[in-house]
Amino acid sequence: MKSLFFLQQFPESLLRPTIDFILSVQCEDGRIPWQPGDKTDPWNHIEAAMGLSIGGEYGAANAAYEWLAKLQREDGSWFASYGEAAKVLEDKRETNFIAYIATGVWHHYLITGDENFLQRYFPVLERAINFVLRYQSDEGEIAWAVNKDGNARDDALVTACASIYKSIDCAIACANQLDIKKPHWEQAFERLGVALTDKPHRFDRNWESKARYSMDWFYPVLTGAFQGDAARARIAQRWNEFVINELGCKCVSDEPWVTVAESCELTMALLAIGDKRRAAQIYSWLHQFKNEDGGYWTGFVYPDDALWPEERTSWTAGAVLLAADALSGYTNAADLFTNHGRELTNEQAAFAQAQQRRSGEAAQ
Repeated sequence: MKSLFFLQQFPESLLRPTIDFILSVQCEDGRIPWQPGDKTDPWNHIEAAMGLSIGGEYGAANAAYEWLAKLQREDGSWFASYGEAAKVLEDKRETNFIAYIATGVWHHYLITGDENFLQRYFPVLERAINFVLRYQSDEGEIAWAVNKDGNARDDALVTACASIYKSIDCAIACANQLDIKKPHWEQAFERLGVALTDKPHRFDRNWESKARYSMDWFYPVLTGAFQGDAARARIAQRWNEFVINELGCKCVSDEPWVTVAESCELTMALLAIGDKRRAAQIYSWLHQFKNEDGGYWTGFVYPDDALWPEERTSWTAGAVLLAADALSGYTNAADLFTNHGRELTNEQAAFAQAQQRRSGEAAQ
């Protein structure tokens, strides 16, 4: 398995069933719940949609983004969770869920070069980012959630803010591609980055520290807040706390439970620091948790030799596909989480220009 990724080959035969698994979960209206009959939240919905884009299922991915666009509130937000029969949980809106639309839109554009898609969804992500930035403090961090009445919940999460950091970066990239200037987004991005790297006291102020969660460890690397030597030092510092040989990455340091999605995200964080060997190694361990339907079990409790919980989620499948793409360089979005430069590479720019020419010829 490891050799496939060192050779830059996407394992189509291995992962086509995983793409089909996401398609099987997607509803007719475009919504992608965690699993059939389960809830849908905007962040994980987008994670699964990105898997569809990687798999070339552009129509299904478009339907996923259109579902979000139709549900966007006037202020630019979404609720944290949507259920069957349009039952909406309105108790809170999570800022990193709302911002993630920018990451998804940029990812889909990089893969397809579809300028019409970018133009269609830029106003959607613009409203979302503007909503999120209302809740940035003078110190740079962003409140993790907003109550129904519009008041912020007074604290911030490292993982959530790291995700928002990448989403703002993608939003700026979308704006630049459309020749739209967003200096206040640039300023907010810089301030949030400083908060993540230099102001740990601004997080977990009103509750117990979340440092036991592996995402707090690697997400600032995955999303580009930490780069270079600082990123490598951060990964090295807690490696032995979280990584279990032959299994993957633990969700929390004090529980004997490895999770597939976190392991996939750690794979990409390792690629971001240039550690291709360990990235490929961790990814190679995960396919023992693949089900015959193409889905991946969420996690594994190793003392009990037990899969837990007994679920295979669409977003775990999306993470598996994102990591495979990052390892193999299969699509033009393969380096989204591993190379944090905002400008298109020469290859990406040439692809986008070719797609625009084809669109123009088709319209004539």
